[in-house]
Amino acid sequence: MNNLTQSVSSFYQRSVEQLQSFSGLGALALRLYLAPIFIIAGYNKLQLSDSSLGFFERLGANPNVVSWFGNSEWGLGLPAPELLAFAAGWTELLGGFLLVLGLATRLVSLPLIFTMVIAATSAHWDNGWFAIAPSNPASSAAQPLAWVGIDGAEESLENSREVGRRLTAMKSILSEHGNTDWLYDRGSVVVLNNGIEFAVTYLVMLLMLLFHGGGRFVSADYWLARSRLAA
Repeated sequence: MNNLTQSVSSFYQRSVEQLQSFSGLGALALRLYLAPIFIIAGYNKLQLSDSSLGFFERLGANPNVVSWFGNSEWGLGLPAPELLAFAAGWTELLGGFLLVLGLATRLVSLPLIFTMVIAATSAHWDNGWFAIAPSNPASSAAQPLAWVGIDGAEESLENSREVGRRLTAMKSILSEHGNTDWLYDRGSVVVLNNGIEFAVTYLVMLLMLLFHGGGRFVSADYWLARSRLAA
């Protein structure tokens, strides 16, 4: 039995050592997943696509985004909205391109983490966890929380029941008055909850990049570090 245990342990250790050669793939996957999300988000916050503006005007934040950042009634109600929208837009746009390259990965992860914290706490916090509102209480993640009496879990389940009722009503109306084959061809109808789920997911991914870097063999950071050691 001891020999078998030692053999299994030895095989496991050798396998782990072999996996180290591919350790950069996880960081590469995170970078390539996050990069287009931030590039598109930053691009949309800026005016880069408006050819009617002068060069320097196009480098600023989109006025609609500035209004949303600053308005306390229907927006985020943040101070200095022009500055924050400008900073957020360029942080996301340039940060996304740096993630593609794996250049200054840890450094660029810090401001991106900050933007995700601000997004979660200002734009999404009041909407709870889910990005897409669940419509079936039986399969909701809040169900086990309700069993143990966690505050807010039953409220979340009731929200799921209400979402289910509204989705049923919408589908009934569409079925009666619309071409459902065409309407559902690109996906079913959902209710956007706009909770913190995506922001927290991206935050966790950025934390991994902050702690582990851009990845062995697959990032500019790795090759720059090797060149410095060889010099």
